Amino acid sequence: MAHIITDECISCGACAAECPVEAIHEGTGKYEVDADTCIDCGACEAVCPTGAVKAE
Repeated sequence: MAHIITDECISCGACAAECPVEAIHEGTGKYEVDADTCIDCGACEAVCPTGAVKAE
């Protein structure tokens, strides 16, 4: 299961910088996780300052 980014995202980019497989990209109004690329490591969840990244 991939992680998701909720509407609490402030588009700071911390999650994208931490992702080891570059599965996170800037979307419209918030960052988005490419579920096909995500390896579900949780690195993005650990660095999100608003808690917007959740395990799906």
